[in-house]
Amino acid sequence: MNELQPLLSLTDVSVSFPTDRGLVRAVNAVSLEIEAGETLAVVGESGSGKSIMALSLLGLIPDPGKIDQGSIVFEGQNILTLNRRSVRAIRGNRIGMIFQEPMSSLNPVLTIGKQVAEPFRLHRGMSKKQALDEATKLLAKVAIPDPASRLNAYPHEFSGGMRQRVMIAMALACEPKLIIADEPTTALDVTVQSQILALLKDLTREMDSALLLITHDLGVVARYADRVAVMYGGRIVETASATDLYRNPSHPYTKGLLASVPRLDDDTGTRLRPINGQPPDLAQLPAGCAFSPRCPHVSDQCKVDRPMLETVASNHSSACFGYE
Repeated sequence: MNELQPLLSLTDVSVSFPTDRGLVRAVNAVSLEIEAGETLAVVGESGSGKSIMALSLLGLIPDPGKIDQGSIVFEGQNILTLNRRSVRAIRGNRIGMIFQEPMSSLNPVLTIGKQVAEPFRLHRGMSKKQALDEATKLLAKVAIPDPASRLNAYPHEFSGGMRQRVMIAMALACEPKLIIADEPTTALDVTVQSQILALLKDLTREMDSALLLITHDLGVVARYADRVAVMYGGRIVETASATDLYRNPSHPYTKGLLASVPRLDDDTGTRLRPINGQPPDLAQLPAGCAFSPRCPHVSDQCKVDRPMLETVASNHSSACFGYE
């Protein structure tokens, strides 16, 4: 791979689903890059297209969805031009994924050991004993107590936090260069969330792996991300470093997200400011900017033309007509 190239590059990627209400474009001309070793957070409300974009990287778009256009280049290869066998060789090997809801992602009728050992057998050709030995080491690495005896346990015998640690172990098994974490702390209490995210950040740093973090939690973004991409209505509407995004948000949607989160440094009695309205219906997007029906700064142009991402500062882009 050319060292000057990003580890992962998406260019104008669109994903659509045919429905009885018409074509739903869940991801709409998305372009972004991830450098080796960095953490990129993709944030937005539910239904903004974050998870579908992540699934597209691994060829896991559920039927009848399909990738309409664009390219997904990973380590110099366009994944969309590869056959299924080649994609499977990347999935779980060069790219690992931590799915939402570990209870439903883990197979309830298989032992933890068998599930954690599977990547070693599939991608490394190890024997059953070798794979289980490596699985034991992995469980210890993600801080599961007495890992050797827990190999024979089933998912329902683990707590939510422990199941999430198992999912992290499976994703890290083959030391991938890119890890996708889709809402990795969903349904976990705040203390366990912090432990899981700190563990994930430490392990990815240790392996020099890039981390694509899908989340709606802006507190997580502030603490763990290097860069942020904000999604709305299937599109990227703002990108910036995490520090710059919090200090100088440009897009009205980003400002609305930040204003709706409680802050410890706010005065007592400060009211939160929710974003009015509802997320857009992806089957009936407005003609112009998808955020225009909810935007407090909407203009006539916003209702007709669709803004494109443009540079507003160094390494900071926003898709908004003249809003500062």
